[in-house]
Amino acid sequence: MNSKQIYVTKMSGEKALFDEEKLRNSLKRSKADNDVINQVIEQVKYELKDDISTREIYRMAFAYLRKKASHSAARYKLKQSILELGPTGFPFEEYVSELLKYKNYRTEVGNIVEGHCVSHEIDIIAERENRHILLECKFHSDQRRFCDVKVPLYIYSRFKDVEQELKKNKRHNDTEFLGGLVTNTRFSSDALKYGICMGMYLISWDYPVGKSLKFLIDQSGLHPLTSLLTLSKFEKQQLLDKRIILCKNLIGKEKVLREIQISEPRIKKIISEVEDLCNPTE
Repeated sequence: MNSKQIYVTKMSGEKALFDEEKLRNSLKRSKADNDVINQVIEQVKYELKDDISTREIYRMAFAYLRKKASHSAARYKLKQSILELGPTGFPFEEYVSELLKYKNYRTEVGNIVEGHCVSHEIDIIAERENRHILLECKFHSDQRRFCDVKVPLYIYSRFKDVEQELKKNKRHNDTEFLGGLVTNTRFSSDALKYGICMGMYLISWDYPVGKSLKFLIDQSGLHPLTSLLTLSKFEKQQLLDKRIILCKNLIGKEKVLREIQISEPRIKKIISEVEDLCNPTE
C-alpha cells in the first residue's frame, strides 16, 4: 500500500496522513547515520496500516533503531525517558534544575517562601544576574495530559503574592521577577495565551522554539538516567531513589552501580552507553 494514502491516529484522536518527513526528522535527533535512518523508515513503512496510532509508529521505529544502533535508540526515546522520571514529580524538578544550571542559573529546589498573604512552596528558584524566576514544575506520566489555563492562572496568583513580599526588600530594587511554569508535555492554547500575556517564563516539551525542553536536553547532553537501555526499570528506580537523575552522574561512580548488585561486565556496558549518550550536539 502507498504510505502517502495511509492515515494515522494522533494522540489527540485526530487523523492525519502519514508524514515520512516528520518521522525522518525525529530519527535525525537520535544522531543515527542516514543509512540507518533510511532502513528504519523503510521497515516502518512496510508495516504501516490504516488508522495505526502515532504511538505504535514510535514503538516500531524504536525497536528497529535499537537493533541497528542502540545508542541512537536511547536518544530517540527521550520523551518516554522523561515520562519515566515519575511518579512523584520530584526527580523532574531536580532534572529541570540541572538544565537551568546549564544555562548559568543558580537554583534551589523545594523552598518555602513567604508571600504577602501566605507562605508558598516553590519548586525551583532560579537566579541569574538580576533575573529571579519562581518556577513551578508540572510533571505528567502520560503524554496525552497537558496544562490547561487553570494551571498558569493558579501559579501566577502565587507568584504575585511572593513577588509583593520580595519587593519590600530594597536589595531587590533592580531585580526582574518572573513567575514560571515548566511541563514535560504541552500547554493548551489558552494556557499558552494567558502565560504569554502575563509575561510568564514558559517551557514545554516543544515550546518555545529553540528553547524548548527537548532542545535544551539535546543542546546540553544532560540526558536523564531513565534514557539508558542498559539498565532495568528496577535499577533505574534504585538510582533515582539515590537522587542520581542524570546519566552523566554515573561517570566515575561505578561504586554506586556495584551497591545495587550490578556485575562488572554490565557496569562497563552501562558506562560506555553513558559516555556516548552524554555528548552534546555540536
